[in-house]
Amino acid sequence: MAPSLTASDEPVVERSAHRDGNVLRWVGAYTASMVGDGVYYLALSWAAVQQGTPAEAGVVMTVSAVPRALLMLGGGVIVDRLGPRRVVIGSDALRCAAVLAVAALLFLVHPGLWLLALLALVFGAVDAVFLPAVGALPARLTGKGQLARVQGMRGLAVRAANVVGAPLGGLAVATGGAAAAFAVAGLLIAVSLPLLVTLRVAKPPLDEAADAAERRPTPWRDLADGLGYVRRHPVLAPLMLAIALGDLGFVGPLNVGLTLLADERGWGAAGMGWILAAFGAGAGAVSLLLAVRGRVPHAGLVAGAAIIAGSVAIGALAHVPSVAGAVGAALAVGLLAGLSGALCGALLQTQSDRAFLGRVSAVSGLVSLGLAPLSMPVSAAAVQLWGTGPVFVVSAAVCALGGAVALAVPALRRAELPG
Repeated sequence: MAPSLTASDEPVVERSAHRDGNVLRWVGAYTASMVGDGVYYLALSWAAVQQGTPAEAGVVMTVSAVPRALLMLGGGVIVDRLGPRRVVIGSDALRCAAVLAVAALLFLVHPGLWLLALLALVFGAVDAVFLPAVGALPARLTGKGQLARVQGMRGLAVRAANVVGAPLGGLAVATGGAAAAFAVAGLLIAVSLPLLVTLRVAKPPLDEAADAAERRPTPWRDLADGLGYVRRHPVLAPLMLAIALGDLGFVGPLNVGLTLLADERGWGAAGMGWILAAFGAGAGAVSLLLAVRGRVPHAGLVAGAAIIAGSVAIGALAHVPSVAGAVGAALAVGLLAGLSGALCGALLQTQSDRAFLGRVSAVSGLVSLGLAPLSMPVSAAAVQLWGTGPVFVVSAAVCALGGAVALAVPALRRAELPG
């Protein structure tokens, strides 16, 4: 028997996401939190460089990745046990308190790199629960038919945060140093809290609530059940593989290879800035399209085709002769990667049982934030050995494999987003 809806589910299902004040409050909270993150990372890098050597600053900037990767799967279990709204509120409150505490200490004393490293560790540990909760929360705010639109709105929030966060952080550093920038970051994260508290979250369907009442006795069993659910799912299992391959082929060239390519071609910082701007414009345009349109038919097929086409654009980046050509290729990469990423995110949310969505989001986050960054040092070393051209081509081939998986598995290729 299909699960019956509770009264709290009905308004969530009926409203269009872009006209739903509940969803808009979440988007506002998410945007404020992401802008705060942008300011925080700039403040952390500036403070680390000022108080240590470049090598020490690099360690501080990467130390948060360790607890995030190690604890992410456990974070998904916590989200499914406690509910994503509660976890997001608690996570943002902890992040806010930690950043403001460091800002206060920096105003009063000069504690050294240990404080910055501790803050980075705390941020990474909190991210391990925050990121799965952010992935699971939209399904509690709106109906499945609106989740593609929510993905577009979330993408716009990320682009806005990228545009605003770094300049705002730079202004804060120029005005009052790293302490002022940390204070601004903390206040921005604090803006999200009252918005999150006012969110209306749908209750689970009756059979899902009954399952929660008979929850497996240990978190380890919850984790095993979640991994088994992903592994056995006809759409989620190949989708995770497609995301992993796509990210492995995408992250290295765009984060490390592009800098080396611009230096090799003599395009300079200005040329690289135009290329990055074109990528951001393409991704932002796709997010806007999804936010307005709300649905893309044949989502699995389109996602796979977009991954393959995007891989061709990635390979072309290393072979265009001019900045103008690279800008055009980067625009295509942004459009196609933004489209495939948004569709994959929407499919993850719509194909997952809500009781498992925190754990599904954790697996996806681990793939993107745990595995994909490993390609960056590998790409840098490979460019030194063989040059940018071969490395971009190999990366494009790896990315294309992700699209091939999406097209080769019938269940994923035929997957649709709810209307």
